[in-house]
Amino acid sequence: EEIQRETAYPDGKIEKVLKNGCHLIFFPNGTCKKVDSDGKTVTITFFNGDVKQVMPDQTVIYYYADAKTTHTTYANGLEVLQFSNGQIEKHYPDGKKEITFPDQTIKNLFTDGQEESIFPDGTIVRIQRDGSKTIEFNNGQRELHTSHFKRREYPDGTVKTVYVNGQQETKYVSGRVRIKDKDGNIIMDTKL
Repeated sequence: EEIQRETAYPDGKIEKVLKNGCHLIFFPNGTCKKVDSDGKTVTITFFNGDVKQVMPDQTVIYYYADAKTTHTTYANGLEVLQFSNGQIEKHYPDGKKEITFPDQTIKNLFTDGQEESIFPDGTIVRIQRDGSKTIEFNNGQRELHTSHFKRREYPDGTVKTVYVNGQQETKYVSGRVRIKDKDGNIIMDTKL
């Protein structure tokens, strides 16, 4: 682009105004600021390689050169971080966070302390504030983990519970109940 005018300031800063209306400001430390002809798009290239862009809609895109990470802040408050390994984090204005990992696992962190992870195979893990965990498998099985027991529910209605003391209880759809002690010895079986 052709230079319309160039100004050198006493502090060492140099400003160039191009014929297309674009302004370029060069700072002594190597930082460069470009204001597009619209006056609303600003790009600052810092001496360390970082780049900050302010778009006309007030979206701010900041690229951290060393970390190879892009941090975009939208006017509505949404922040999106894109890491070099492919991980993407979305931080919503209400405090919710959504993380998409390189393997496409999605983890949601809710403001009330609950978490939800959705794995590529369709498995969903939900963790409540009290630490209890629910796992929904793509084969229809479901598990509930609490501080007192772990329970697996099967699609046919069978429910197997393992208590913290090691005791196991299996309830079948037929009504049969089988209980084993911590060593696996059957201590009750109501075969019908």
